[in-house]
Amino acid sequence: MSGVLYAGGMVAALFASTLTSQAYAQPPFDTVPPDKIVITVATVNGSGCPAGTAAVAVSPDNTAFTVTYSDYLAQVGQGSTPTDFRKNCQLSLVTHVPQGFSYAIASVDYRGFAHLEDGASATQKASYYFQGQSQTSSNSHDFTGVYDDNWQTTNVSDIATVVWSPCGELRNFNINTELRVNAGSSDTTNTTSFITMDSTDGDVSTTYHFAWKECPPAQE
Repeated sequence: MSGVLYAGGMVAALFASTLTSQAYAQPPFDTVPPDKIVITVATVNGSGCPAGTAAVAVSPDNTAFTVTYSDYLAQVGQGSTPTDFRKNCQLSLVTHVPQGFSYAIASVDYRGFAHLEDGASATQKASYYFQGQSQTSSNSHDFTGVYDDNWQTTNVSDIATVVWSPCGELRNFNINTELRVNAGSSDTTNTTSFITMDSTDGDVSTTYHFAWKECPPAQE
């Protein structure tokens, strides 16, 4: 799946990440660049995001972008196949930011729904990094049954340690996510346990919130 996504999407939740490290004299600031941000989806792969089921949009105020899934569900038990216990999605994005600015990802919320029978458990994982960079930010959250409710996990990056996008360079921003369900001691013959990060109405999104810095003046 590929496409150019312009500023104008709805923001639904929060997200956290890190990007390419580089020291700047300017501290982060609240004012966001006024010019348009454009995100190009380079590639999308994985059992959790079949073609046409993942969408990206930039918020109108340039403070965030969202990723919305419509078929992201892992399950075990009645009605499931042996491979349904784990689903994953790999997104590669090219982010065009206004000239003279660098960005990092400051915070993130993941949202979904889970139904876990007694004895079952589930795990939600995510990692993200810049193409060609060794530094990766990752997080993992566990859920245990009995559970039957919406879920939300939040990750906030320390602004002193986030990795910033390189000034004047265009690098793919890669996002890897995973959902996994473990049947444990639950009754898989008569029950089903599942966890989902999908949304059929567009109201449940993963939102990546930007932090901004001005790039240092170019050296003559």
